[in-house]
Amino acid sequence: MEERKLTKTEEEYFPVQLDSLRLDSLLDFALYLKVRNQYVLFRAEHLQFSEQTRSELLSNKVHTLYLKKEARPHYLRYVEKHLTSILRDPSLTEERKAQLVYDTSTNLLQEVLENPTSTENIKRATAAASNTVSFVLRGRESFRHLVAMTSYDYRTYTHSVNVCLYTVALAEALGYQDQSDLNDIGIGALLHDIGKSKIDTTILNKGGPLTPEEYDVMKHHPVWGVNLLRETSVIPEISYELVLHHHERVDGSGYPDHVSGGDLHEYARLSGIADVFDALTTRRPYKGAIRSFDALDMMGKMPGAFDVGLYREFVRLMGQE
Repeated sequence: MEERKLTKTEEEYFPVQLDSLRLDSLLDFALYLKVRNQYVLFRAEHLQFSEQTRSELLSNKVHTLYLKKEARPHYLRYVEKHLTSILRDPSLTEERKAQLVYDTSTNLLQEVLENPTSTENIKRATAAASNTVSFVLRGRESFRHLVAMTSYDYRTYTHSVNVCLYTVALAEALGYQDQSDLNDIGIGALLHDIGKSKIDTTILNKGGPLTPEEYDVMKHHPVWGVNLLRETSVIPEISYELVLHHHERVDGSGYPDHVSGGDLHEYARLSGIADVFDALTTRRPYKGAIRSFDALDMMGKMPGAFDVGLYREFVRLMGQE
């Protein structure tokens, strides 16, 4: 069946599910109904969402509302603020919750990369990492749903969220159970590429391999990331290991410090595996995405790059998906 193209009017709106709106919360975006292919204002912005409003919609069998496209960041920030309540809501499916976790995290990382020294943004990132940890700890079904949400088009912000997911899941599979430890890992993984905010987009989005000079610039991003985060003094000290050393390799061939063997913190070794896997399995302007099986096989043929035990556990983890 041929896919129907959206009309210009339809492109100006996007759907949101009623179940993502929390009772007695203030909505800073207008809500619209779709009536005979026309979008009609239902509620103006800055009004409280009440039980009466919800009941009125449900009595008319309305489960989907619409927002103007420019309101999407406001909506996602609203969901981010109420995510803890949403994750506890038994009426939402795990798949629905996974979509909200992923969408709010990617929206947040876009804001972080635009303003990396904002203390508020970094505090929001620590909360987002904690929500990811909590969701992964809910079990295999939750992890599978999050993996299904991962974007296969490479963007620094989607890559950061993907690496956080894979790193936390690998740590949990290895036996990390303390929520505080997993939060530290998740924070570092989520913010591991924040230093790329200092790199010119002509290098980041280049449609081909980097020149040696461009690659040299790129290799500075772990140190730049640490320096940016130091300005906010928000994240735990141990989380800097993932930011600074996610490109280090067990044989010392990585950067920026050529740390090797036992001197390379396990958190950094975890994030290094997740980072390479996501880079291989996402599309770039100059290459297609590689299938998960082929990416894992390729990584297994990089002698000295990864901790063998951690790599094998990651293969087992992804092999269950």
